Amino acid sequence: MYEIDNVLRPYAWGSTTAIAGLLGRPASGGPEAELWIGAHPDSPSVAKRPDGTTAPLNALIGEDPEHFLGSESVAEFGPRLPFLAKILAAAKPLSLQVHPSLDQAQAGFARENADGVPAGAAHRNYRDDNHKPEMIFALTPFDALCGFRAPEKSRDIFLHLAGCLELPGNGVPQLLKDVIEDLSQPDEATALRSAFERLIAGGGAIQEATSRVVDVLASGAPMAPYQQELSTVLSLHGEYPGDPGVLISLLLNRLSLEPGEAVYLPAGNVHAYLYGLGVEVMASSDNVLRGGLTPKFIDIPELLNTIAFESVGVPMLRPETSELGQELYCPPFREFQLQRIELLPDGEPVPLAQSGAAVIIVVAGSVILDSPKGDLQLDRGASAFLPAADAPVNVHPVSGALENAVAFAVTTSMKA
Repeated sequence: MYEIDNVLRPYAWGSTTAIAGLLGRPASGGPEAELWIGAHPDSPSVAKRPDGTTAPLNALIGEDPEHFLGSESVAEFGPRLPFLAKILAAAKPLSLQVHPSLDQAQAGFARENADGVPAGAAHRNYRDDNHKPEMIFALTPFDALCGFRAPEKSRDIFLHLAGCLELPGNGVPQLLKDVIEDLSQPDEATALRSAFERLIAGGGAIQEATSRVVDVLASGAPMAPYQQELSTVLSLHGEYPGDPGVLISLLLNRLSLEPGEAVYLPAGNVHAYLYGLGVEVMASSDNVLRGGLTPKFIDIPELLNTIAFESVGVPMLRPETSELGQELYCPPFREFQLQRIELLPDGEPVPLAQSGAAVIIVVAGSVILDSPKGDLQLDRGASAFLPAADAPVNVHPVSGALENAVAFAVTTSMKA
């Protein structure tokens, strides 16, 4: 077992205090958006060897992939850690985005390489050849946009806005009339695609329509029964004035997770995290196609080819309890599952659910990892990489502890 140091990403939308507060260390003074826990080559964790030397985790795994990952993982996913875990702390909205399927990622990555697009270019869509299904587990109240709502429900919101705009006698912007007509089409995919495409490619018309909507809402127009959705329009406009994503948000499910709740996001799901602290887990990829709420590059044709234009219910992920008492969050993806571990002082150990390699991070108290090859104590804020060859591992409370210990562990899915 290897204790690891993880890379902190200081994106501008990050909280200045949330990650530091969770892990019990001083804040850096700047935004702390994502703590990457894994072996992605862009920001690999650094493993501490028993002899005191260190190595990037991807390099360590490369020395003997079957030892570190297990033969089954190597056969299915290749010689790389299949997942990436993050502690994510959003103080401001992230970009509206979607992730490609595996086939789309492989084709897009090969195409951009053949076209000579530099690896770090701002206009590059595909940073690697992998897909990026993901999940988020809320550590605090967590707000997000996630997937399309049924078009008729979005149409009702736009009709409500049209009614508000008619009250001052100024008329309804043509763009909004067109979106209402788009959402009235009988075929769901056509309705959603038409409305989304009109909004994201609206140019000056979208800025004018958004400004009109915001002005009428700010002047006291009734928001009920769409208080949450329309309040989100106002807050997004405050961060990204006139951005297409402000009105696109009305096409999407608006959700508020309570601590302990989780959702999963498959390929093609348009989403944006708005606010909160959580444990995010994904396939090991950094492929993101953006669709608004960002100053970064947006490739509209590629974005439209990637989105799944279908309405979805909020894809909540309920915990499962194994026969061994393990609390597991198992999305329908082979690359990963999340285990939440809570230990009572001087309570019973919990077996680590481990298929292949695993990573673990402690967010409260201290734990002892007990494997056939040795023990490792991790205190609050510490994390470790657990090779496949070290399994099985049991997680013990520290003797005499005064508080519950809480940790999160990620491994590949144990479901066929």
